[in-house]
Amino acid sequence: MDLSIVIPMFNEGENVETTLKRVEESMFSFEGDYEIIAVNDGSSDDTLEILQKIAARNGRVRVVSYKKNTGRGRALREGFKGARGDLVVSIDADLSYDPNYIPDFAETLRKEEDIDFVLASPYMPGGKVQNVPFMRHWVSRLGNKVLRLTMPNRIYTSTGIFRAYRRRVLDSLELESDGKEIHLEILSKAIALGFRVKEIPAILTSRKKGKSKFKFKKTALSHLVFSVFEKPMMIFGFVGLLTLGIGFLVGLYVAYLRWTGMLTPGRPLITLALLLMIGGFQILSFGFIAIQIVSLRREILRVQKENLELRQEIRKPGIHEKRIEIGIRKPRIHEKRIEIGKRKSRESMEPGIRIWEIRS
Repeated sequence: MDLSIVIPMFNEGENVETTLKRVEESMFSFEGDYEIIAVNDGSSDDTLEILQKIAARNGRVRVVSYKKNTGRGRALREGFKGARGDLVVSIDADLSYDPNYIPDFAETLRKEEDIDFVLASPYMPGGKVQNVPFMRHWVSRLGNKVLRLTMPNRIYTSTGIFRAYRRRVLDSLELESDGKEIHLEILSKAIALGFRVKEIPAILTSRKKGKSKFKFKKTALSHLVFSVFEKPMMIFGFVGLLTLGIGFLVGLYVAYLRWTGMLTPGRPLITLALLLMIGGFQILSFGFIAIQIVSLRREILRVQKENLELRQEIRKPGIHEKRIEIGIRKPRIHEKRIEIGKRKSRESMEPGIRIWEIRS
């Protein structure tokens, strides 16, 4: 399979048929085999019924569904898990982005082998935003400007769903987010692992049918939290330096009063100046500690990537794994003979240990 297109859907009964039709029409120029994975995120309308009817008559469409609405993050994770393509594209069900960009994304990844995933960017030079409600547009643009300051690659649009990934990128990530913050999680972890990203100018439009799932408070909060988490010194440094500066100014004022003889013993300005300066230094030290935590997180991500690659290597065709359960035993140590291929070795086992036997 050359390409998988993942489309998360929640109460998109009005858009299902139009969306799938438009996506298929956009793939006429694509030279290769592709599939469309529509993920029903616990819709309460007729989204699932319509999807099942379309999938019954169209072999390219596959449906993934679960009962409880959890969020776009889980929908994408389930779609990525079921995707079989070497390239994986994610796009919104309301067609805020034109699906005609999909072949362009695939062509970019084929020609530029050093690029690992591609983003559609309405906020970069050449991109546009058309007919999007003012509040949604303002929050999104401002949030992406703040996020651009925290991203090492200075990405213009960090929050968009419309992207194309090489299979190895998704296989290297342990994704956890259930909501829209999954876009930031993927971007952060992928860049930390050294994957290279490219933005392509695109046009963002408003949905034509159905109800928008945009939530101001949740979106703004996720942008802020991610910014602090990604670049903690931005907030700790600002607050720490501000506190330290105020303390220094208060100290200068106290020195002026002492020099002119106007300083009275009962005034607490000296104590206030000391507290502000000490507090400023402490906040700055928290920032330096947070930087070390971010560096440690990158190392953990690299270890996770290696573990995932090893797990995939073990599960390749021709290699079988068998789970052996060793129940509760007496406190004394027992020995069990384990055969791995043609080799035999005696292994000591403690109570309750689970052993994986690998045979080629």
